[in-house]
Amino acid sequence: MSFEKAKDLLRLADMAVARHRGVSLREIEEAFGVTRRTAQRMTQALHEAFPHSVRVIEDPDRTRRWVLKPSRLSALSLNGADELEALEVALARLDDPADLRQRQALAGLRERLLAAIPSASARRAEADAEALLEAYGMAARPGPVARIEAGIVDAISKALRGPYRLRVRYTGTQRLLEPYGILLGARRYLVARQPDKDDRLRHFRLDRIEEATATDDWFARDEGFCLAEHAARAFGSYHDDGQYGEVIWRFAPDAAARAASWQFHPGQTARMLEDGRLEVRFHAGGWLEMAWHLYQWGDSVEVVAPEALARLVHPARRGDFDALP
Repeated sequence: MSFEKAKDLLRLADMAVARHRGVSLREIEEAFGVTRRTAQRMTQALHEAFPHSVRVIEDPDRTRRWVLKPSRLSALSLNGADELEALEVALARLDDPADLRQRQALAGLRERLLAAIPSASARRAEADAEALLEAYGMAARPGPVARIEAGIVDAISKALRGPYRLRVRYTGTQRLLEPYGILLGARRYLVARQPDKDDRLRHFRLDRIEEATATDDWFARDEGFCLAEHAARAFGSYHDDGQYGEVIWRFAPDAAARAASWQFHPGQTARMLEDGRLEVRFHAGGWLEMAWHLYQWGDSVEVVAPEALARLVHPARRGDFDALP
């Protein structure tokens, strides 16, 4: 058995223990992205690996379900619905293909936590967590997202863990990259060096990567690199060193309280002016993403600096929005 198949079998065992009515073939197909025939082979492997612990039950609709007797799969336990709720909220947020690896890891942790508590408590915790999830409105994340293939994300994840060089086809061109991290925002960017050009850190939009393969070629990362510090040089995920500089915004008195509740940048400072306006200052680049955000504030915001951002924002300001961000 290959290492990957062994991991899938252990994950299936977790599911068969944690789900107190077991797991069906359809659920296996959905969880692992496999065909019905492969799902059947996985249940057979489960029987072979746990010959004295697996039993098959049938639902009233004659759906067969595989159940694994509880075992000490984890020393962890739940105090109630709080821990499960936190996991459910995190899983609901990780619904983008780019989040696949993190979602699978959290889903595995969720299964192990449920397996560690009695059936009645687990069912109650699941019901409570589901109700809280719906109350928080976390069951869906609205808004447009750029599609990213799961296989590309998986290759990037493997390369980052190495770290290994990453071979990609980007907008039709083959490139060999040294990946350093991913920036999240309106668009997602891979931060990487392209050693055949220079040592400069570059940014590659994930939705424009057409193919990606993690090589076995290890490289030495710059130990002084900090992704958080690098990210702070931009307002969003787009970086332009030519735009980096001081940014000053002033929010009108009727918008000051709302603006004070926002963190526009991790390095920002804010102060109330004598006339009731709120002044926010920070250093960053990425004027276009700033303009996208500031448009929502209508005529309640004034861009003091930089002048180029003011020229981009001020002509588009309007005063007929029904609400502030």
